[in-house]
Amino acid sequence: MSEDPRIPAVLNELPTAIWFAFGEDLGTYVRQVRAYEAKRQHKTLVFVCVNSVEEALVAANDWKVDVIAAQGVEAGGHGSSHAPTLSILVSAILAALPNGPPIVAAGGIATGPQVASLLTLGASGVILGTRLLFTPECAYTPTQKSLLLKADLNATTRGMCFDEVNRTLGWPEGIDGRAIANGIWMDAQEGLDMEERILKYDEGKEKGEEERVLVWAGAAAGLTKEIKGAGEVVREIHDGALEALRTAATLF
Repeated sequence: MSEDPRIPAVLNELPTAIWFAFGEDLGTYVRQVRAYEAKRQHKTLVFVCVNSVEEALVAANDWKVDVIAAQGVEAGGHGSSHAPTLSILVSAILAALPNGPPIVAAGGIATGPQVASLLTLGASGVILGTRLLFTPECAYTPTQKSLLLKADLNATTRGMCFDEVNRTLGWPEGIDGRAIANGIWMDAQEGLDMEERILKYDEGKEKGEEERVLVWAGAAAGLTKEIKGAGEVVREIHDGALEALRTAATLF
């Protein structure tokens, strides 16, 4: 594979970290980063997203990544439909790599106590995705945010139907997306062919109908019921995690 011109363009900005996910041969990109940075002082941390223990072993042992991002099946947007739940995945990776790189956990995290539980499992940190959609800073439209606020704990599901109508196919085998299960999902469940589903999706967008608005979101969307600033969200989760850890310490 020839060198990807996007890599030096990104590295020229002196980023703190670069994140790779879902590629057929992510090691090629990791090696390109390492080769580029061997010629300068600045070092960019390499994060690689994994959905299995096997992927984590390759990332740590073969690619020598700096950080492993363990993504559970609960995660919103794209990931592996075959991934374990997050707590199981984190536990399994830590058992397989007791002296490996730091693990950060991603998927279905919305509260401080959840963060505390992952830290006690051995994760070095967490990644928030869906939780930060409920903020003024998020670029989602008012309609998308309204649908998120209405979501319950059974509101999301995984499938390729969302990418099909959105014309964003081309993901590696086993990778699909988690989104709110609205009319897009029901059209697929009813057996409509792709051409008809795309037509319904486009017509819905043109008319501004909520029923077929695409909203990528994780399984924890139903845990949040208000829009507030990203800074306040992070502070609340940080404080909630500390309080949960203090409470846990009283049990011993």
